[in-house]
Order: sequence, then structure tokens, then C-alpha cells
Amino acid sequence: MKQKIILDCDPGHDDALAILLAAHHPTLELLAITTVAGNQSVLKTSQNALKVCSLANIRTVPVAMGMERPLLRPARFAPDIHGESGLDGPVLPEPTVSLASQHAVDLMIELLLQSDGDIILVATAPLTNIAYAMRREPAILPKIRGVSLMGGAIGLGNVTPSAEFNIWADPEAAAIVFGCGRPITMVPLEVTHQALATEAIFERLRSSQRMVATFAADLLTFFAESYRTAFGFVAPPVHDPCAVAAVIDPMLIATQLMSVCIETSGEWSSGRTVCDVYGKLQQPANAYVGHTLKVDRFWDLFIDTILTYA
Repeated sequence: MKQKIILDCDPGHDDALAILLAAHHPTLELLAITTVAGNQSVLKTSQNALKVCSLANIRTVPVAMGMERPLLRPARFAPDIHGESGLDGPVLPEPTVSLASQHAVDLMIELLLQSDGDIILVATAPLTNIAYAMRREPAILPKIRGVSLMGGAIGLGNVTPSAEFNIWADPEAAAIVFGCGRPITMVPLEVTHQALATEAIFERLRSSQRMVATFAADLLTFFAESYRTAFGFVAPPVHDPCAVAAVIDPMLIATQLMSVCIETSGEWSSGRTVCDVYGKLQQPANAYVGHTLKVDRFWDLFIDTILTYA
């Protein structure tokens, strides 16, 4: 039996890689790709999702455009990391697939209500779509098998000293999702910063001389320069595929069950995932928080999947 997932994303270079992994791994059934404002405007992230699907010949998965701004805050983007298009670097042709007619939230609700409770939501973006769906239709909650999300940090953030981008962009939405009562796997920066695309990874992708693998390497080339400039990384971290990989192989990331609270009002710490590692707050545990990635196993899983594309 394949694991059914909905991928909620904001492409974004690493989101594009997450799409490629989710659409072609043999243990997953990708029911839908839903887009949201995050790395860029929702119009741009939706267009990017369509371009990736067109290039990779992903034609049977609906792509639905979602929320254009956070629940309570103005939209804030990341052009310093992903460029003005949200997917700068490789030149992509105009898409040959079209958006679904439904809004992303409507499609998410419909798929969940029709399900047997066997769908995992994989979130690699601000959690606006998912939180809005939960608030609008609480009947979906028992239908969600779990949430695997890339976001947050146990320690340092990447957009402020306290906060990681996806949570910082819509902390109110994150608070709703972390309080939803469904199983959550949080893949924080501590994990994704172990998934570095080294020169050896570039060589494995490019040496295949396959179109999609070359595209993945081209995405990472732009991403590498962004991370070198912004953070001094010698190799770029591949964040979002880690949340997909955690569904494919639950033993890939070592986790600890703990309480995670979302800071929504701190002057200096808004968007922080307050991870109660030592149980000091005496709050109910609500998330399995990742801390260690089996790096070689992750890259084998990712590259083996990418090489299944023509």
C-alpha cells in the first residue's frame, strides 16, 4: 500500500526538489500539490509548481493555488534566498499543465473528507493553508493521519536569531497546526542543515546526464550561491525534501517527543518554535522533533528517486 500524501509548498528551490521526490517515490501516492505564499507570492509559487511539474512530466497530480497572505499578518517573502521569481537560476519554459479550478484549501478539505484517515499532510511552507482548512472544517482533523513539516528550529533561526522562515512567516497558523491534536513530525533546521548538497552530490546528479537530475543540480547551484552569500555555508542545505523523506523512511530522522509552543507575540522572538527538550514547561507533548539525519541514507533515497525520471 502506498502512503497517500498532500504536499503543501511554496516553490522555492528546495520545494521543487520536494515535488520531484514526492511525485516519483514508489512508496508514495501524491494526491495533490497545494501552494501558498511564502518564498514568493502565491501567484509566483503556483507558477513555479506548474513549471516543475511540466518539466518532470508530472501531469496527473492536481496543483491548486492557496492563500495569498498569512492569517493575520502581511505577506513576507524571501527573494534574498530564492530570487525575484522564487525559482531563479535555471531557465524553465512556460508550463504545459494548468492549475486546478479549486482553491487549495477546498481541495485539501475535499480529499481529507473523502479519505479513510490515511492521508499525511507534508508541509514545506508557511502553514496558512493547513491552519485555515482546520479552522474552516474541523471535521478534517480525525481524517489527518499525521503532519510532516519542514519548519522551526530547536536553537537558532534562519530569518531572525529566534525563528525559521516557514514558522516566522505565519506563526498564528503554526500555532493552530501544532495545537491540532494530530501526530506531528517537525523537521527543523538542526536536521536539514545536515542534508548538505556537497560536490559529491552534484557529481552524482550531473553524471547521470538525465534531464531532471541536471535540473535538480541547476537548482542547487543557485541555492548554493544564495546560502554562501547569506550564511557562509560551503554547501547548501536541502531543507524541504527532508520532510518528504521522513514519510518515506520514518527511521531516517531520529526524533524526540516533546512540547513545541509557537511564539506569536515576542518582540524579538516572534515565530520561534519553543522546543521543551527537558520538559520544563510541563505541557503535553505535541510533536516528534527531529535532531539527527542519516545523511548517506537520505541522499541515496533522494538521488535514486530523481534518477527514475527520464
